[in-house]
Amino acid sequence: MRIDAYNQIQQMYGAKKVAKTEEKKPSSASFKDQLMLSAAAQDTAIAKQAVANTPDVREDLVNSLKEQIHNGTYEVDTEDFAGRLLEKYSGLF
Repeated sequence: MRIDAYNQIQQMYGAKKVAKTEEKKPSSASFKDQLMLSAAAQDTAIAKQAVANTPDVREDLVNSLKEQIHNGTYEVDTEDFAGRLLEKYSGLF
């Protein structure tokens, strides 16, 4: 068994140590995160904000209908109601 050959191979591959390089840390003054939104994203954000600020119930319309019902002046067009009802349920079957 030749131990000398093993030692020579070990010397060839293991002789050099890798020197560590200095790590450069980015300074806080030279590095800034940026976020750029497209025009579509900006429009979507504006639309979402508008929807969030809009009330879920239109109080003026609800109050008007309540007043009509209370006074007995609220009338329903039965033909229009039946037509819309059939239109809605005809798509289910």
